[in-house]
Amino acid sequence: MTRSMTGFARSQAQGDWGEVVWELRSVNHRYLDIHLRLPDALRALEPAIREAVSRVVSRGKIDIGAKLATTDDTQSIEIDEQRLAALGEALSQVRSTVIDCRAPDALRLLTYPGVQREREPDTDAIQRDALAALKDALDQLQSMREDEGSRLAAMLVDRAHQIREHADAAAARVPQAREAWHEKLSARLAELETEADPVRLEQELIFTAQKMDVAEEIDRLHSHVEALEKALKKKEPIGRRLDFLMQEFNREANTLGSKSQDSELTAHAVEMKVLIEQMREQVQNIE
Repeated sequence: MTRSMTGFARSQAQGDWGEVVWELRSVNHRYLDIHLRLPDALRALEPAIREAVSRVVSRGKIDIGAKLATTDDTQSIEIDEQRLAALGEALSQVRSTVIDCRAPDALRLLTYPGVQREREPDTDAIQRDALAALKDALDQLQSMREDEGSRLAAMLVDRAHQIREHADAAAARVPQAREAWHEKLSARLAELETEADPVRLEQELIFTAQKMDVAEEIDRLHSHVEALEKALKKKEPIGRRLDFLMQEFNREANTLGSKSQDSELTAHAVEMKVLIEQMREQVQNIE
């Protein structure tokens, strides 16, 4: 499965504790590079988050951000009864010693440190639900990367087939180019009104024929097209393999162009290099 390294996903989870929202963005990168932006309540999950991402993504720069909003229950007040009882006992002792000391009212007692208790959020529930939402976001991200990868694969196959067509056209043109060069040489000798040494002329024709022989380059271009099609069917990441293939495509196109003694052959080599460059740009986005 061909996957792009570019994608976006968003998911959220809600519970009695509140709401968490995940946003994931990925772009191309040579290696796997994970950047996290987490609220304090989720920082303990960092190792688990990195492991979850590594299981589904092998290359790309991944930015992961989480926003957490916990429920603020202002309708209830929790009292530390033991703390309040100890405070009442202390006040009784003070009043028994200081006769004119007035007892504080209930509101003053509530403001005494430790009498009211802040309700702690259910951290376990938050982390459990947050990880479940992260998994959903990762599934979305992978789905988007696979959809984009399918489009990239179709484009690469199309360009590869065009390269093969230009290679076949170049191969078919070589005999004509060789004949045209022979005629051009004969015409030049006729203009000079001189008789060429048949042996020397034959040697020159053989030398030029060898220079114009592009059979090996054509064969290798065909094999590269087949290798690309096989790579696109693999399940593991193929980005680096495709990047190497683009270098090989380019090498053969350059060699074919350097051997050209004909404008049409040169045009085919140039068109192939244009197609290879289009492929190379897109390969940079493949995982």
